[in-house]
Amino acid sequence: MAGMSGEDDFFAPPAFKPEEALLTLKRNLRDLRALQNQGDSFTLRGQVLLELSVADGLLHARLAKRPAQRPEWDLKLCKNSADVRRLQDEIKRRLMLWTDESP
Repeated sequence: MAGMSGEDDFFAPPAFKPEEALLTLKRNLRDLRALQNQGDSFTLRGQVLLELSVADGLLHARLAKRPAQRPEWDLKLCKNSADVRRLQDEIKRRLMLWTDESP
């Protein structure tokens, strides 16, 4: 039988590929009809709400705290797939707040 190291590798998560994560995230965000994609940015009613980039092996996201001409930004760094899922959930949550027209 082979040593335990081969079995341990089975449980190791796949290496994080930020470029692939960026493409997948952008594809998923394009499905949200309220957002418009402009390169690595996403806008809502003409205001930039999200800027995405890859650097140092991480996916960087600048997410507006609220829609504005000059928004305050939250910086999110994604170092694995779970971080990307959390970011996507947060974007959807904020988008629901920003597009809610009820009084």
